[in-house]
Amino acid sequence: MHFRDFDPDSLPGGEKTRMWLDIAPRAEGGAWRLPFLSVTGASDGPTLLVMAGVHGDEYEGIVAIPRLYEGIQPADLRGRLLALSVCNAPAYASARRGSPIDGLNLARVFPGARDGSITEQIAYWIDEKLLPQADFMIDLHTGGIAYELPLLVGYVHDESAYGQAALAAARAFGAPVLWGHPPPLPPGRSLSAAYDHGVPCVYTEAPGGSGIDPYVADCFVTGALNVMKHLGMLEGEQSRQPLRHHLLGHGDLDSVIDAPVAGLFQREASLLDEVEAGQRLGVIQDEFGGKLAEIVAEQAGVLIMLRGLPRVEAGDGIAHVAQYV
Repeated sequence: MHFRDFDPDSLPGGEKTRMWLDIAPRAEGGAWRLPFLSVTGASDGPTLLVMAGVHGDEYEGIVAIPRLYEGIQPADLRGRLLALSVCNAPAYASARRGSPIDGLNLARVFPGARDGSITEQIAYWIDEKLLPQADFMIDLHTGGIAYELPLLVGYVHDESAYGQAALAAARAFGAPVLWGHPPPLPPGRSLSAAYDHGVPCVYTEAPGGSGIDPYVADCFVTGALNVMKHLGMLEGEQSRQPLRHHLLGHGDLDSVIDAPVAGLFQREASLLDEVEAGQRLGVIQDEFGGKLAEIVAEQAGVLIMLRGLPRVEAGDGIAHVAQYV
């Protein structure tokens, strides 16, 4: 079925559904399509949208969503779970952060375009068909191959009812780090798209790498279940980790400390270190071990992102410092 013909309200009550939703034709034949899963409860309640694979090299969420789906029975659920385990099919197929077809980052093009490139079409159909149905959204991210972040939940930090709903769910998710982002939000994100629809939401980050961390996948499943319990969709006690850091910042990882030159980055600090303005975080070296540049903190705060892949090009993100709430 093509995404344009899909109607979430047509999903049968009290059942589970797995299906492919087509987006656009592939050059080699067939179609680019997204794996959609749903559980419709036996009684009415909220609709939760859970997404993963917005970046093609972030795997724990892709693993967590089918596990979440398999563990929920319609008889135990109030409302609906809607889920896309892989949003960015071209990026996932090539094990890249962004699409190799149009060079775009799905997390920067929402709300997309119906007649745009493949990435813009994916964003459009999610924004058109799924987000308006949701009462809450969770977008599961990690640092991917190149970046490292602590296990955290990000949310819109605002005194409004919207912001308070997001904060309450972020706390319920149960990660050890919360990262609040005051509006206005950077455009193009799933978070900003949900905000525009009035749908409260949270997203995750976690240490990156080329593999699948079972601990992170477990935390994503538990966190999503915690949010469902918080929303009244499931019964049971929430299982949370102790909150260690509650941080604040714009959350725009396009605006971070960049590498001024190409080379090999050797870091001298760790995630969640408290750093001072001007503190050296690492150096970029050449092939002879010569120092090409020093990377220093631009402000005091907590180190919330670090480059994990040592090889860098000029302009690659190296580090980001957040503030305490």
